[in-house]
Amino acid sequence: MTDLFTNASGHLRARHRAEWRFRWLGRLAIMFSIGFLAIMLISITNLGKGALSRAEIQLTVDLSEAGSLEDVNLKKAVRNALFATFPEVTDRGDKRALLKLLSADSGYELERMIEANPALLGQEPSLWFTASDDIDMYEKGAIDANLPEDRRRLKDNTLSWVRALEDTGALRSVFNTAFFTSGDSREPELAGIFSALIGSILSLTVCFALSFPLGIMAALSLEEFSKKSRWSDFIEVNINNLAAVPSIVFGLLGMAVFLNAFGLPRSSPLVGGMVLALMTLPTIIIASRAALRSVPPSIREAALGMGATRVQTTFHHVLPLAMPGMLTGAIVGMARALGETAPLIMIGMVAFIVDVPQGFTDAATSLPVQIFLWADSPERAFLEKTSAAILVLLGLLIVMNLVAIVLRKKFERRF
Repeated sequence: MTDLFTNASGHLRARHRAEWRFRWLGRLAIMFSIGFLAIMLISITNLGKGALSRAEIQLTVDLSEAGSLEDVNLKKAVRNALFATFPEVTDRGDKRALLKLLSADSGYELERMIEANPALLGQEPSLWFTASDDIDMYEKGAIDANLPEDRRRLKDNTLSWVRALEDTGALRSVFNTAFFTSGDSREPELAGIFSALIGSILSLTVCFALSFPLGIMAALSLEEFSKKSRWSDFIEVNINNLAAVPSIVFGLLGMAVFLNAFGLPRSSPLVGGMVLALMTLPTIIIASRAALRSVPPSIREAALGMGATRVQTTFHHVLPLAMPGMLTGAIVGMARALGETAPLIMIGMVAFIVDVPQGFTDAATSLPVQIFLWADSPERAFLEKTSAAILVLLGLLIVMNLVAIVLRKKFERRF
């Protein structure tokens, strides 16, 4: 009897040790996951924070003889102002190098300043212009001035001009509002995410308008009205299979049907939203059916017992109770669609788009595609723009998932 008790105690202690090890293995797995996630976020943040600032150069522009905007040669006025700042630069090659201190958009910047403040005409105002990406990188410490001249992008004469601007207070760093308010550009210092963000919003609007009602109607038909048969089983199997199909297949389908067969405008949010709707529809149907199954059968039985028809029972009692779960599934599906790149590339939304789309049929790109394009650019300055855009995309995904959680908690009912 004593041996039996001793053996039982030993087995119990072994089981407790095994359970303790399993618990700690799970905790270590969670800690490792959180650690890798933190490392990823910290590295992306360190790279992307540079995109929130930009370097500017102050120049005194001679507009004293201009009575209107048409009287000003904008590009020449900025060039003359830069040459006047460095009168000792007379060599033709040095002047070309001097012009590289400024962004290629400086003439358009002057135009926008005059349009915003016509009182600048007839004066010699001191204005701030965006510096080139090399100067911006130097100001952020990405270019080491201690390296030999043949191993860095800025030559010695350019460094001397930059230091002269710093000594006179004509070079500063400011918050880069253009990153959030402008479209794409081939110049890193001018590139922004606004056009891509609007393209993503328009595409998601089309996606939600198509996939949400169709997904709910399909789920209601399959779950509440269809009888169990081989046909319904065939449909259910195919819906589950479509949810696992790679997203690029939907892009190929959209290219073949919407572009080639229907002739819809290429690289438009309309086609992008339709392709994303095809991709998210199976997910919404599956989530909606799961929400309908979670409604207790007693709700249906009570409504039918009180004389309600099958349609009244479904739309007046079952659907309102299942709607929180349906909304959650739809928002999760939209979050997945927001981060998709492959299907949008197949329908042409990978094009270089500068202008902000004004409608659903205008040419546009999306935020994930914009990140893909910037990541493929060789300029060092595009790396921080890529990281900053990733942070914006992650922020949108987190917000959408938080909205899904809040809606579920607010509207769910316990039985």
